[in-house]
Amino acid sequence: MNRTGVFLAAASILALVALVAGVPRFTRPVGRTPTADPFIAPTRTVTSGSLTMTSRLSHPFIALGHQDVFATIDLRAVEVPGAARSAVNLALVIDRSGSMSGFKLNQAKQAARQLISQLTPADRLAIVHYGSDVKSLDGLFATPANKEKLLTYVDGIWDDGGTNIGAGLSTGRDLLLVGRGDFKVNRLVLISDGQPTEGMIEFEGLTGLVREIRSAGVSVSSVGVGDDFNEQLMAAFAEVGAGAYAYLQDASQLAAIFQKDLNAAGTQVARGVTLTFRVPRGAQLQRVLGYSQVSRRVDGDSELVTVALPDFAAAQMERVVAHFTVDASVSGESVDVSALDLAYLDLLADGQAHGEARLSAMTTDQVKVVMDNRDKEATVFATRARAADNAQKAALSIEQGDRDGAKKLLQLNSLLFDEADSVAGAGAMKDDVDSQRKLEGDLDRSNTEAEGKVLQKQMRTKARRDFGLMGSTY
Repeated sequence: MNRTGVFLAAASILALVALVAGVPRFTRPVGRTPTADPFIAPTRTVTSGSLTMTSRLSHPFIALGHQDVFATIDLRAVEVPGAARSAVNLALVIDRSGSMSGFKLNQAKQAARQLISQLTPADRLAIVHYGSDVKSLDGLFATPANKEKLLTYVDGIWDDGGTNIGAGLSTGRDLLLVGRGDFKVNRLVLISDGQPTEGMIEFEGLTGLVREIRSAGVSVSSVGVGDDFNEQLMAAFAEVGAGAYAYLQDASQLAAIFQKDLNAAGTQVARGVTLTFRVPRGAQLQRVLGYSQVSRRVDGDSELVTVALPDFAAAQMERVVAHFTVDASVSGESVDVSALDLAYLDLLADGQAHGEARLSAMTTDQVKVVMDNRDKEATVFATRARAADNAQKAALSIEQGDRDGAKKLLQLNSLLFDEADSVAGAGAMKDDVDSQRKLEGDLDRSNTEAEGKVLQKQMRTKARRDFGLMGSTY
């Protein structure tokens, strides 16, 4: 059998292994070299408790030399049909600065009223509103009598002052911590339409505050309203706070978002979810696309890269796309790209859970073997995330007044989509191509600064979903 035949036969073996490799193994430490399975299939599904992890490589075969490889890891929470929503300890933190006056604040208050009507006596709600200063109502269990107190308090919220987001967050945290021990789920929901102008205003300081709130057992969701809020900051709050992010051009949508976040918080099945890549020598993890807050450290010959994921509600799905470069020098060998360690608190089992997998590729000196065996789904997912990266950069170019630069970045995506279609089949990226054309048209039609701001926020929100932050982007 010639060399090409050998590798094609190997590809068939890999396909068979991929079908049977779904048997989970949770006991082997991630960094230990296995003795029983010298080659792990490039696609692997592992179920551990309430979460299922499916991982795959864009290139099950890699050429000799230096090559880009994309890993996609899908995480899906178990469905819990008919399960009742759990009681939640909730703090609603409302920006009532001068820019919220009129329609936006009225809609925020109406949404708060509807949220209160959905609470049960087992739920606890604290209300915070901030401008330059902070006012608050201590957390109350939502009994009929207390609901009247909560509604009266909401009616008395007025617009005034600047935007002291840090003080609002700190107050919400303190009110939640009073009742934290009585609840499995503790959630802070922040709504703002502006930039931080008073108190703590630096990005690092504010995201650090949200990280501290998260470490205290409270998740943070952020809702940006209108076209003037800092979406990078608000999205970062959701990322480090393990909650959800929403952009609302119209404040009338607030009630639906509050209800959605309440249901997500009340049906949580996994909390404190982290995914750690153990990257061996010979591979490098360049980026985890769509995640700005990752931690890296060296452990022996490996680099550990940890991504903090949102808390998972029942049936929620999130995707992580990671860009690796791999060096291969000998044909016909198995090369480890990364080991994966999924860790979280399983709320259904009331204990810690782990899932492990390894992503490996086979080296070859046959370019045709590399090209013919590219994983179709991984290629589509990675292309979508790469296009989202360009769209996010294009949004920044619009913000900086460089519309020509934004157009060039979006046009690069057409090449990515064509390449993905050549792997996954004609039309595999049709929805992405259609979306791309709409974005280009919207860019041509957005002639004012206000229209440009709206487009930026729409592009960044869509980019989050295309990166894989699907369940945590409203």
